[in-house]
Amino acid sequence: MDKTPTSPSVGLFDLTGKTACVTGASSGLGRHVASFLAENGATVIGVARREEKLSEWQASVPNNTYAISADLSNKAMLADIANQVIETAGNPDILINAAGINTRQAGDDVTPEAWRVTLDLNLTAPFFLAQSFVSGMKEKKWGRIINFASLQTYRAFPGGIAYGATKAGIAQVTRAMAEDWSRYGITANAIAPGFFNTELTAAVFADTELAERNAAQTCIGRNGELCDLDGPIQFLCSDASSYVTGQVLAVDGGFTAK
Repeated sequence: MDKTPTSPSVGLFDLTGKTACVTGASSGLGRHVASFLAENGATVIGVARREEKLSEWQASVPNNTYAISADLSNKAMLADIANQVIETAGNPDILINAAGINTRQAGDDVTPEAWRVTLDLNLTAPFFLAQSFVSGMKEKKWGRIINFASLQTYRAFPGGIAYGATKAGIAQVTRAMAEDWSRYGITANAIAPGFFNTELTAAVFADTELAERNAAQTCIGRNGELCDLDGPIQFLCSDASSYVTGQVLAVDGGFTAK
């Protein structure tokens, strides 16, 4: 008998025909994820505040993409933003909550306004956007919600009290989403990236010594490259992860393992 193991079906990871809404698509990890999904068969609606940057992203991807310029930190507008997404390309099958802000204020210096905008963008927007799209996902009996956690979901970093609070919160929101909605075929998971050189982490990578220390802290011995996100994103967005929900996947080269 031939006992040669068979390769996993390509269909398990196929994103063709899926519609994805990606927040933070104008730059950094959100932009890379939005482009990756579009290049792999999904229709992508990118949502971000900076219209010019968002237009640049859309022009860089030849596939079926749409752009919605909106301020996700304005919680009064979240329902309208969700409606724009649905009117543009239908209720998304996939929601990627990649938009985020880190004000990098020490505890003594955190202002009420900085606290508010961090909470609203990093924690409030992901939940209420997901809530807006869940009814459509329930009708299809299929949905994928991927939130962005962080190293600060697990660790305290200098100047990170507001950001860290929201990223710890996103882990619990992800578990609670899974508990509420996974019985309907909707999985909710989070990715916790390590150090990737993006606009959000520019200050970290501007300090060469610090960047090298961060790389040395990983098990792999380097900081993240954008392509390191591709496999985890494709897995969590596809049928391959149908029995995975409520989890936070650290894509950090083993930073949190040490």
